[in-house]
Amino acid sequence: MAPSHLSKNSKPPSGRYLSFAEREEIAILYAQEQGICEIARQLGRAASTISRELRRNAARRSGGCDYRATAAQWHADRSAQRPKPSKLATNSRLRQYVQERLSGEISSGDGSKISGPKVEWKGRKTGPRQSRRWACAWSPEQIARRLPLDFPDDTEMRISHEAIYQALFIQARGGLRRDLTACLRTGRALRTPRARTRGKNKSFVSSEIMISERPAEAEDRAVPGHWEGDLILGLHSSAIGTLVERTTRFTMLLHLPRMEGHGESARVKNGPPLAGHGAKAVRDAIGRTMTRLPEQLRRSLTWDQGAEMAQHPRLRIDTGLLIYFCDPHSPWQRGTNENTNGLLRQYFPKGTDLSKHSAEALKAVAQALNTRPRKALNWRTPAEALNAFIG
Repeated sequence: MAPSHLSKNSKPPSGRYLSFAEREEIAILYAQEQGICEIARQLGRAASTISRELRRNAARRSGGCDYRATAAQWHADRSAQRPKPSKLATNSRLRQYVQERLSGEISSGDGSKISGPKVEWKGRKTGPRQSRRWACAWSPEQIARRLPLDFPDDTEMRISHEAIYQALFIQARGGLRRDLTACLRTGRALRTPRARTRGKNKSFVSSEIMISERPAEAEDRAVPGHWEGDLILGLHSSAIGTLVERTTRFTMLLHLPRMEGHGESARVKNGPPLAGHGAKAVRDAIGRTMTRLPEQLRRSLTWDQGAEMAQHPRLRIDTGLLIYFCDPHSPWQRGTNENTNGLLRQYFPKGTDLSKHSAEALKAVAQALNTRPRKALNWRTPAEALNAFIG
């Protein structure tokens, strides 16, 4: 029988899969007793791909390994047919094992069950600081890796962690209820491909103001005046802004008080940012702080892609600062600022209300940091290093 991909209506295989021509090459080279690594080298494929092809699609009726391209293509086409019945939908023992380790109740030392808080599943991820369902909550990978240990001689009790994820997030696959996603570590109800979020910039960030365009003098710290900034967050959406000069490590803190009307009623979705760290509040705070500095100390500011910097064009006009943004999920590109934020957590621990600190208190904390000797400055203080540049 001719391979299915040779028919007029067949879809040509993608480069990810072996083609019929490649299988013919494998058959010829294998008949010449070439090794797997040599076959892979000549075809430009991974050795594991060739090894898997010979293991799966070779004829073994005679007890040997007789590889023929047409038979191998037929086996590959048959294996590629979709849809296939889900393993969890057809194997009740395996399904029960997976469900018990995903959503099974936890118990105390004497074996009594502890139910935990009652949480209604709403079809979406539970918000922050809200109760979550208590369960055994094994990860799909933990379940998949544990099966060979619990059932070493039962090959039917095998499944990959990806198959478990698909059974949870793709209901057409069947086998597991969708509400069991609440037992996953993240608790998310929808699966977002990494490729969809990787490298995706905010709408107010263009390629011309990315950190890759920042001048070299900022990178090598040769000239002062290049700053890094961020927000440190606390309880009840409180925040403090931080600005750190890259060369001298001089630190300034931004007071971001609550706005009028905060806490008087329930938060309105897409309403005004009454917590005090919206785009306008942050822009005004940076502008007030930066304009007190000499012009030679206002060269650039690097920030992450938080929404609080949505009004950066206006900030650039007000202060003369060149604004640059880090890549998504790349805090190391603001290493000086991240290190300083860690020092500030000594004064502003996580989980505390930062709105209770006055502007004078923030100035005192900034002064404490700026008068502390630093190893990176040969044990000078940031204040001394900045004064040396200003003259």
